[in-house]
Amino acid sequence: MPCRTERIIVPDGIQFEYLTPIDKMDSYPDAEEIPLLLDMHAEAKEYLSSHKWCTSIVESYLGYGVGKVIALFLFRLDPPIKGTDEWLWVLVGDLPSAYFVIDEAPNPAEALARYCELMEDWANAVKEGKSLDDVYPVEAAPTAEHAGMLLSRVEFIRKNLIPTALEPPPSGDEDEESCEQQDAPAKESE
Repeated sequence: MPCRTERIIVPDGIQFEYLTPIDKMDSYPDAEEIPLLLDMHAEAKEYLSSHKWCTSIVESYLGYGVGKVIALFLFRLDPPIKGTDEWLWVLVGDLPSAYFVIDEAPNPAEALARYCELMEDWANAVKEGKSLDDVYPVEAAPTAEHAGMLLSRVEFIRKNLIPTALEPPPSGDEDEESCEQQDAPAKESE
């Protein structure tokens, strides 16, 4: 396959080089993870489609995933929601599902960080006995126990997952070093 020598031009600033198109999941490095992540993709599509405002999903990408634990997907909707939001991140797994816009999250690491902020806001409001009207709605009983569990997961995501979320996914293309070697002039033997 040819080497990619220039950055992909992307709509809305999305950094697609960190994403795997769902229809290209066969290039994912861990074959055992593929069916688990595809199941989570179906769960994310179902979650997103359950909202009345959800239009037709026309593209989807895996941003980050650990089968049966956490998966972050990017979806493109056509037409956009209320004519403005064409792209949405959706996170599903062994934690509250959520969707959010890409405005402050052009890549998986920033999307995971944004998810953490949303969940932390909810958990802190619960712990402090504040109104939940101004925080992201979490599908869990607003108890101190649930808030503590969620904060523990948020800490884990920040400490262990976000630092690895900007590793480019396998693309099936040759790696950059191979490209450089291939393009380098051959040395003459002595």
